[in-house]
Amino acid sequence: MRALVARRLEGPDSLELIEAPLPEPGHGQVRIKVAGAAINPIDLIVATGVAVQVGLTAPREQFGIGWDVAGVVDASGPGADLAVGTAVIGLADRLGRPLKTHAEYVVLDVTAVTPAPKDMELVHAATIPLNALTALRAITLFQLSAGTVLVTGAAGGVGGYAVELAKHSGLTVIATAGEQDEEYVRSLGADHFVSRAEDLITAVHAIAPAGVDALVDAADLEIAAQEAVRSGGQHAHFHSGPTPPPMRGITMHQILIQADGAELARLAELAAAGVISTRVAGTYPLADAATAYKRLAKGGVRGRLVLIP
Repeated sequence: MRALVARRLEGPDSLELIEAPLPEPGHGQVRIKVAGAAINPIDLIVATGVAVQVGLTAPREQFGIGWDVAGVVDASGPGADLAVGTAVIGLADRLGRPLKTHAEYVVLDVTAVTPAPKDMELVHAATIPLNALTALRAITLFQLSAGTVLVTGAAGGVGGYAVELAKHSGLTVIATAGEQDEEYVRSLGADHFVSRAEDLITAVHAIAPAGVDALVDAADLEIAAQEAVRSGGQHAHFHSGPTPPPMRGITMHQILIQADGAELARLAELAAAGVISTRVAGTYPLADAATAYKRLAKGGVRGRLVLIP
């Protein structure tokens, strides 16, 4: 089979499409024939060597690339309860694997996989796992049944899902993004919109004078956004570096994701019901992955780029 790997860790042009043996599923695993695999910023971080430099993973000869996947179960190992032919979504959450989802086939633990949303094209389903699961973890950790949430980077993958999931949980959502994204962000359910060009703290306090109950900091603004949180509120962030200081009794949540089939199943149900949406910014053949990675590296991509074997 063909698989995309990173060896020299010098960016998109150093990615290699290699021929690799067809992987066999072990106990509790399934092999998926890939229909689509989204590209995420973490994939670019691996390909450029940043993941090694900051200590997210140890150096090795070859890194497989890709976290998200949608496809069809092609083979099941002993103890795996997903039948061959089942359309699924899954998440490959281990950085150091020599082969991952940017390939024609991938083997995953059955606990990292769930049936795909009913009646959804698999290319669109491939954009759900990593971003939606990350947003779900944040909203779930807040344990809020009412209140106000500020979402930074609301037009991005994680931020967009955070808006939808927070709104579905009955929360009031203040979203911030680029001015050009206001219509899109409001379509996700945001109650209030703050342009990135505005003074965030002033704008938020005009809406919520005591501050918001929780912050989903998908734009990684850290303290600059935390000032909008009320004393004793909550702050979810997504980077692997030092946690911002918990000023004024604010509870910090560092969201470092791991695959969870039960949570993916919940997200698949929400997607099938139209509660959460998908957004494909473009598709590329696996052989043209470098072009897709370069596009992501330039920034400004709205939605996910998806590789198709």
